[in-house]
Amino acid sequence: MKHLVMLGAGHAHVHMLSTLAAQPLAGVQITLVAPYPRQLYSGMVPGFVAGHYALEDCVINLAPWLAHSGVQWLQRSAVALDADARTVTLDDGSLMAFDLLSVNTGAVQNREKIEQMMPGAREHALFVRPIEAFGALWPQVVALAGTKALRVAVLGGGAAGIELACAVAHRLPSSSVTLVAGDALVGANYSDKVQARIKRALKKRHISVIQEQATGISVAEVALRNGGQLACDVPLMAIGAQAPSWLQGSALALDEQGFIAVDEFQRSTSHPAVFAAGDVSSRVDRPVARSGVYAVRAGVPLAANLRAVLTGEEPNPYIPQTKTLNLLACGEKYAIASWGGWSAEGQWVWWLKDRIDRGFIQKYSGPAQP
Repeated sequence: MKHLVMLGAGHAHVHMLSTLAAQPLAGVQITLVAPYPRQLYSGMVPGFVAGHYALEDCVINLAPWLAHSGVQWLQRSAVALDADARTVTLDDGSLMAFDLLSVNTGAVQNREKIEQMMPGAREHALFVRPIEAFGALWPQVVALAGTKALRVAVLGGGAAGIELACAVAHRLPSSSVTLVAGDALVGANYSDKVQARIKRALKKRHISVIQEQATGISVAEVALRNGGQLACDVPLMAIGAQAPSWLQGSALALDEQGFIAVDEFQRSTSHPAVFAAGDVSSRVDRPVARSGVYAVRAGVPLAANLRAVLTGEEPNPYIPQTKTLNLLACGEKYAIASWGGWSAEGQWVWWLKDRIDRGFIQKYSGPAQP
């Protein structure tokens, strides 16, 4: 019997579980290795921070899918991978062998790498990932803000940093919010028109922007590369995803940042028994942004190709769309939309985003009952 190990419960693997619940794979042992019994949908985290959603509104529970799919769940995380030997080392020290491995662990914030860049971050910063931990800690920040005005520094000038800065400003109106954007322009991956919309949105919400790199974090300050010190009670770590450290030494081909290099089938370029999708991987044939949009879309072709390989068929190439609809939440029920060179903003964009996000949660809320 072949053994498929699904490492992580990211968007693509949630879709895979849904297909297995509808159509189980005969003659295949499947194990899901994931540290939590649910997935917290990252697209709704800014709405949770802003107070529009309860944490439970943002949750996809795995149990209904596991109950109908025949997949065994291990509440563990990977700490090492040997792609040559086809084994995964788990955080309890056990070794798990596989015939086929699919990696969809989602984005991570590598504490070791971030600590090297910003000494003190591990001790003093509030990390956005894992979202489970952040979801438990954020209400404590809200409670603290009820006793005094806080000085919040959001570290990271990408989409996550922008959305979280706006969400914090909305949820904690008596507190000050500063976006420490680093070297790149705020919203650098967006068009000039969208960058202008973002700039106006931040200014309107009285969010200060510092175009400088953070070099250290202490109990009450963020140190900047120019020698400045930013007074701060809550440093919120929202910089982009890093590759999991356990990929080093795995024998897998990795890109320059340490992510799994995959081909048009979302299969490792060095080890055909390993597939990967979402933020943990990099397409070598056509680079795509590490965003939730692409991670969600990767689920359908990944599930199809895993089925194909397990049943002795050839996988099919997956061609990601060249343009995606990007929706940036702006704190209150207002958002910015962009599609290629087109952009817009308003309450109606928030309504659209809310409908899409709630629809995603509903779609994966569990298999239909007879």
